[in-house]
This record gives sequence, structure tokens and C-alpha cells, in this order.
Amino acid sequence: MARGAGRAEVAHAVATVAGDGRPGDRRAAESAVNYVAYEMSQHLCEYRARMSCCDPRGCDQFFSPRFARRVARRYRKRGLDRTAARIVAFLEDAGVTGASVLEIGGGVGEIGLELLGRGATRVVTLELTRAYDAEAARLAREAGVADRVERRIHDIAADPDAVGPADVVVLHRVVCCYPDYERLLGAAAGHARRAVVFSHPRRNLASRTFIALENLGFRVRGSDFRTFVHPPAAMAEVCRRSGFAGGLVHPGRVWQVQGLTR
Repeated sequence: MARGAGRAEVAHAVATVAGDGRPGDRRAAESAVNYVAYEMSQHLCEYRARMSCCDPRGCDQFFSPRFARRVARRYRKRGLDRTAARIVAFLEDAGVTGASVLEIGGGVGEIGLELLGRGATRVVTLELTRAYDAEAARLAREAGVADRVERRIHDIAADPDAVGPADVVVLHRVVCCYPDYERLLGAAAGHARRAVVFSHPRRNLASRTFIALENLGFRVRGSDFRTFVHPPAAMAEVCRRSGFAGGLVHPGRVWQVQGLTR
């Protein structure tokens, strides 16, 4: 959450909008948004950079080597988070054996490592900051797959022609930090031969209010960083224009997963 705005304040703000003023309705609204606020605040700092964050100073405000070490420690201890695990399960069911993987905003690369362990041949990870590189390299060495992982600093939405195609393309908590989801997902789908899968926040009153308050906090602190709750159906439609079929594969309470195949 943004500094200076706690979960209780967010719950109060959403309850004011969602409730009808009765104590029972107010408590129910606050309970619901507390859950959303908790889940989203746990993962907000893992959102990837939006297009204007090509300036490394913007990225480094949020994605520091210290943060990368924390993410890597959590992965070593607990494995994938639940949403990432659902992405991997979708691709495993779709068929990942022998596949090349392009992960946009891959962080320390944990999803790519899991896919390599399930039969993928190679992973290319695109990021907008070097902050993750050291931990990503360490995890790849520990998994014995360093020779099958490539990392690049590149914005695929801004320059799609500089990246080659892959069998599957993954975007985990990436679209929600990009203002132009059509441009980003269009580039992602255009590079996928077989499947594209992405996660995003559920779009409802609670999440939209939470994000609005978060962005207000960023603005007050003078940060250019912003997050977004784009329309899920419209995002899937962008991928379908590139010849994909499918859609929502996990209707989570906070994070949803959309997976499409050719």
C-alpha cells in the first residue's frame, strides 16, 4: 500500500462508496475490501514497470536488488505464489514440453525455471531494470539451467521487432502496470506461436478504489509509478485478434489468470 494510507483507511473509503450506511453493510464492505487490500498490497511491489519506466530511475524506485533478494528467498522457501502456480499449470496442460518461453517482466525468473523443469527448452526474460539480474542468475545456476536462460533489458511494447517469437509468452502481474494494455498484449500475442497467459487484478469496485488510492499516494509522493485495473474481456480480445482462443482460466477473488491458445 502507499505510505500514509493503511488498510483501515482503504476499507473505510470503499465502505463509504459500497455500503448504504447501515452498520451491517458497512462491516461487510470493510471485510471484503480488507481482503482485497491485503492481497494486493502483498503483491503491489511485484507489479512490473509501465512504459514510462524505461527510465531506470523510475524502475529502481521499486525494483531494487534488496527487493530481488527477498523475492528469491521467498521462492526458495515457499515455491511459486498461487497465481504463478496457476499460470504454470495452465501451460503444462497446454503442453510445454519442447517449448521456448518468452516471459515479459519476469523478475527473478521463477516461472521460467518451473517451466524449464517441466520440459521447456529455453527461456528469454525481458525486464526494464537490472535489479533482478544477480538473483535471477543465482537461481538459474542453482537449478542447473543457466545455459538455457537469457535476460534482456527491453520494452517489447515500444520495440516489438527487436524480440524474436516464442512458443509461449507469459506476463505475470505485468499488464496492471502498463497504461496501454492493447499495445503490450498485442505485442505479446504477436510473439506467441502456441499460447499466451497473463495475470491481472480482478476488476471490481474494491480493486478500482484501492488502485485509485494507491495512485493518489504515488502522486503525492512525486512518483511517476502508476497501476491499472484494465477490463479483462477487452484484454482477452486483444489476444484473440492475433488468432488465439480462450480466456479466463482462474476467476480468483483478487488475481485472475487468462490463458489463450491457438
